[in-house]
Amino acid sequence: METGTIPIDDLGGGLDLYRTLESGQSYLWRREDGEMYTDSPAPGAWYATVVDGDVIRVRSHDGRLEWESTADAEPTVRRLLRLDDDLEAIVAAGPDDPLLREAYEAHRGMRLVRDPPFGCLISFICSAQMRVGRIHTMVSTLAREYGDEIEFGGETYHAFPTPAQLAAATEAELRELGLGYRAPYVVRTAEMVASGEAHPEEARGLEYEAAREYLTRFVGVGDKVADCVLLFSLGFDEAVPLDTWIKSAIEEYYPDCDRGSYAETSRALRERLGVSASDASGGSSDESDGGEYAGYAQTYVFHHIRTGGREI
Repeated sequence: METGTIPIDDLGGGLDLYRTLESGQSYLWRREDGEMYTDSPAPGAWYATVVDGDVIRVRSHDGRLEWESTADAEPTVRRLLRLDDDLEAIVAAGPDDPLLREAYEAHRGMRLVRDPPFGCLISFICSAQMRVGRIHTMVSTLAREYGDEIEFGGETYHAFPTPAQLAAATEAELRELGLGYRAPYVVRTAEMVASGEAHPEEARGLEYEAAREYLTRFVGVGDKVADCVLLFSLGFDEAVPLDTWIKSAIEEYYPDCDRGSYAETSRALRERLGVSASDASGGSSDESDGGEYAGYAQTYVFHHIRTGGREI
């Protein structure tokens, strides 16, 4: 067993592990008490995931982020939890927006995640018309039924299925597991990735809107799901998924951003909430892409509204 610790004070802007992993960004982690996504924080609880065949467990305890794994996992932990992001700089460079400032203040230390692309893609295909707790249960069930079992520390963990493992499932089996109308979407998308027809990773090198368009080729993936994969897996921090909660925020707080279509509304909100990359990093460049870190802002607003921090 490999172990390590990282002082939370050494992380720019800190880390709130509970909010990071239970804010609707990721469904690929499991909390040791089995109560994840029940709106019941468990200070000091271990969270576990499996990446490339290695179990990784993390917890926030006594001012430190602790990890243990079947391998030296610190680089992977840093990537998955985006520990090198300077939250203080990102927040400070954000627009002077009352709702956003309230959300940043209420949920200090919440970071974006960077999940493995295939697991993230399937998770958000499953997310349509579902509450976060139900999505997590559904994704956990897929791992239990089709993923590899890995023994670690006297416990059995399940990796998220590979594309080939999930492509071998039948639509009927997935319906029995509660996926409903999402079952054929999951099977067909897994088949596309397993066969080499397409892979979400291929969107990484594209321009943002071209990357979003690329991801919509997968069955069951519209603009919102594509934006979630871009933001929570592929590093497109300008992506602004327009889900029900964000649409409510637009109606109440940003009505001028409603442009009548997903693409135009998303672009308007991105410009409203985003900052330039140079501002976020403290640089002096005059260049601005008009939306850098808008995805961070979206995630804070989403979590703030979903958890009742603001009445709508």
